[in-house]
Amino acid sequence: MSSPAQQHAQDAARFTDLVESASAEDWRRPSPVAEWAAVDVVKHLVEWSRGFLKGAGIDLPALDVDADPAEAWRRHVTDIQAIVDDPAGRILSNPHLGELPVDAAIDQFYTSDVWMHSWDLAKALGREPELGEQRCAAALAGMAPIEQMLRDSGQFGAAVAVADDAPAQDRLMAFIGRDPAWRP
Repeated sequence: MSSPAQQHAQDAARFTDLVESASAEDWRRPSPVAEWAAVDVVKHLVEWSRGFLKGAGIDLPALDVDADPAEAWRRHVTDIQAIVDDPAGRILSNPHLGELPVDAAIDQFYTSDVWMHSWDLAKALGREPELGEQRCAAALAGMAPIEQMLRDSGQFGAAVAVADDAPAQDRLMAFIGRDPAWRP
């Protein structure tokens, strides 16, 4: 099992590779998330997490993702990695989650979001993502029992029908409301 710092470094590196491979024109490409272009995937990860961290007393400066998505992402990854590398005993307090060590909160909510949204960005860029069958199966097993709560949160779209024997990655993406066969 990886530490929060190791997991973030791994998942952020995969996402960074995608970001670095994008051309200026690629940022306008549609993504599998309704009404989002590729740049919006990056913007989502940067903006919500910076707001989320205010619950730990961490006030990171806003980044202009639209002006330079790759530069904003690189700065953001550096900021988040510094926090998980040295959480300094900080506790994140959130009215919906209670109190959690900041590195655990980042790992549970943000790093997993980076991992799953790497699928969206890869698809938007015309690439085939590979999230890992075991990790996808484990994530799906953890989410299935709380499906109604997840759906009620508004964070996921309606489930997409896929075969019961579809690969775990396809079943996970379908569970969170993505069409595994989506193409730009």
